[in-house]
Parts: sequence; C-alpha cells; structure tokens
Amino acid sequence: MAEKLIQTLIWYAASAAVSYWAMLAGLRLLDNNRHENQRSIEQRKQLFKRLGRTLIPTTPYEDMIASDVVNPDHIDVEFDSIGGLDSTKQALYELVILPLRRPELFAKGKLLGPQKGVLLYGPPGTGKTMLAKAIAKESGAVFINLRVSNLMSKWFGDAQKLVSAVFSLAYKLQPAIIFVDEVDSFLGQRRSSDNEVLTNMKTEFMALWDGFTTDQNARVMVLAATNRPSDLDEAILRRLPQAFEIGKPGQGDRAKILEVTLKGERIEENIDFDHIASLCGGFTGSDLVELCKQAAYFPLKEYLQDEKDGKQVYAPRPLSQMDLEQAVAASRKAKIPTYAVGGSTFWSTRIDPDDNEGFYS
Repeated sequence: MAEKLIQTLIWYAASAAVSYWAMLAGLRLLDNNRHENQRSIEQRKQLFKRLGRTLIPTTPYEDMIASDVVNPDHIDVEFDSIGGLDSTKQALYELVILPLRRPELFAKGKLLGPQKGVLLYGPPGTGKTMLAKAIAKESGAVFINLRVSNLMSKWFGDAQKLVSAVFSLAYKLQPAIIFVDEVDSFLGQRRSSDNEVLTNMKTEFMALWDGFTTDQNARVMVLAATNRPSDLDEAILRRLPQAFEIGKPGQGDRAKILEVTLKGERIEENIDFDHIASLCGGFTGSDLVELCKQAAYFPLKEYLQDEKDGKQVYAPRPLSQMDLEQAVAASRKAKIPTYAVGGSTFWSTRIDPDDNEGFYS
C-alpha cells in the first residue's frame, strides 16, 4: 500500500513538472517580442558602452529604440566640413547648439530656454541631413535617428508605446536630438482617410512633444527635415518655431563647397574655384559633390589608357580645372532641376543664396 502511494506521488510530481515546463514553453512562444527584447537588451549594453555612460534602467520599448541612437563622437560631420551656409550655421549655433552645450546660461526665466523644435527645409541635396548631423556633433548631444518603420508594429497599442519610448529614452540620455528626416511622410497633414494607427502615432508624438515644454531644464529637441514644408500639419509647424530654409547655394557658397569637397585630394594648385562655381548655377551641394566625383574619373581614365598603350606611368595625374569644366558640361546635359514651395506660410529664418547675410520673414 505504501509503495503504491509513493508511486502515485511520484507520478503526480512528474506530471506537475512536465506541465510546468510545457506551460513555460508556451508562454515563451506567446511572448510576441521575446526575440526582439533579447536583441534589444544586447544593443542597449553596446549602446551605453559606445556612449561611455553607466547603464541606466530602460523599458523593453526603449531598448528597441536604442538601435537608432548615435554617439555624437562617432559622427564625422562638423560645421567646418560643410561649405557655405555661414549665416545659417551661425544662427543654428546661437539658437540650437549653445542651449545644449551651455544649459546654465538658459536655466533662468521662461524666455531663454532650449529649443524644442527646429525645421530644416529646402530642395533635395542642399545639405539638410548633413546639417542635422553637424548640430549633434557640435552640441555633443546624442542623436536619435528616428525611423518610422521602427515605430510600426502589428500588435495593437505597441506603436504608441514605441513613440512614448522615443521621448522617455531621449529624456534619460539628454542632451538629445530626435531627428526626423522627411518629416512630411510621418507628420503630414491629417486627413479623414488616414490609417488609424498612423493617426494615433501622430497624436501621441505631438502630445509627448508638448509635454517637454513643461520642463525648462529638459535638453531634448526635435530636429526635422523636409523638402515639402507645405505638406506639414499646422499643429506640427506650431511646434517647430525655428525654421531654416536651406536653399540652393549662391556662387560664393558653391566655391566654398568645391573647396571643402576637394580638400585633401590630389588637385592642381591653380584651380579657379570661383570660375567653376560660376558655371554651376542651380547646382545643389549634392550636385557639386557628384560633379567632383565625376571629374576625378578623368585622370583615372587617362592613367588606364596609358597603361593599355604601354606607357610607363606610376600614378594618375592630379585633378585639373579642365576636368572640372568637362564634368560641368556633362552634368548640364542631364540636369533637370525642379523645386517649388507653396501653400503654408510660417515664420522662418531664410538665407539669401547670393548673400551671406540672413534676413527674417
């Protein structure tokens, strides 16, 4: 009788153990974000190691956002590496960078405080994203490169939690810059036909954005960039009180961009950058970089041809002014510049592309 009782107890214990492990395995399978959470925890450890900061408590949703955080020390773009835009860079230093670097100067009173929203707008290729990186580099603020795809989730309610995690993580890592490139695709004008999830994300984003204005010492800024400012929602424009138009560069700025781009390259000393800039009317900064790349191929082609012809050559010749002029002629044939801004009117700092002095409108 005693043996039978012992066997029954052993059978019940074994059944309970099997049931426990089966239930635990089932719960793990039902955990929708298990793999993402494990990966995010590892990313969080690496993140704080890269930032050189002590590990702080974060939520699983903040861990998911951690993959978009960039250490400002690892950004290789500075104001000096951006040709032209002198007035814009000076205004950004005074209005954006200084409050992040010297918070003690802006801690008293309500009028002087860190900027909560800055908009960079203008044609494609004018250097808006480069300016955003340079701002993070110059200010020493962590750079959260917000990607809308990382906020989307098939699970109901997760999108709003991820949006909330962006701001809470930025607050913990402050000074921080939340960068939203092509902001019109995320925070464009609200319509009745919009997807419900996207509408809820916009509402949550704006509500949390406003929440930081109650803390005068919070050094968290939303930096947005777009080439279609007229498509932005009016509520978003209100939250971006400082807007800078990054237009196509004038001749003086084009010459500076060419000098910065060709700095450190093998070029002839007698290149007239002003003359080349005068031939590039309507070119953006990105166009000028591509122009220099195209010109750099001419010496390489000659070098390869000389090798093919059996001539003794040891290295490609330096890039010449003739190479740049040929590249301009080739670019002109394929260039179709189009850009227009219409619709919305809002306060902004505009820079005249043919004048280094800014004016306000």
